[in-house]
Amino acid sequence: MGETIAALMHPGMQTVSIDDSIAAVESFLVEQGRTWAPVTDDRGTVIGAISASDLLLFHAQQRDAQTVRAWQLCSYKPLVVGPQASLAEVAQLMMQRQVHHAVVADGAQVLGVVSALDFVALYARSEGSA
Repeated sequence: MGETIAALMHPGMQTVSIDDSIAAVESFLVEQGRTWAPVTDDRGTVIGAISASDLLLFHAQQRDAQTVRAWQLCSYKPLVVGPQASLAEVAQLMMQRQVHHAVVADGAQVLGVVSALDFVALYARSEGSA
């Protein structure tokens, strides 16, 4: 497993803006078939992430999805790694930080994303070929 995270990532992940309403974020996730999205500032820098569990908690609190903005709900300081990071390094970081997702970026440019499920799929493939 000497591959880099770029080999495992899902390329071309779109992001949501800090100023998007939660309703817009939810629409985006449904359209993209995703369970989470990186949140970026005006410069395109990843500053947070919003997941399906964040949205469940949000709705349980009966807050208004039209007026609340992404910056008000997102988890700040998501795991962001460079494309040359090793799979082992990213897996370790995800376990240490207890997160299920990582953003792969080159500076402020988001290149793709990786989830814990991607690592499970990689393991299942490697076990199937052994």
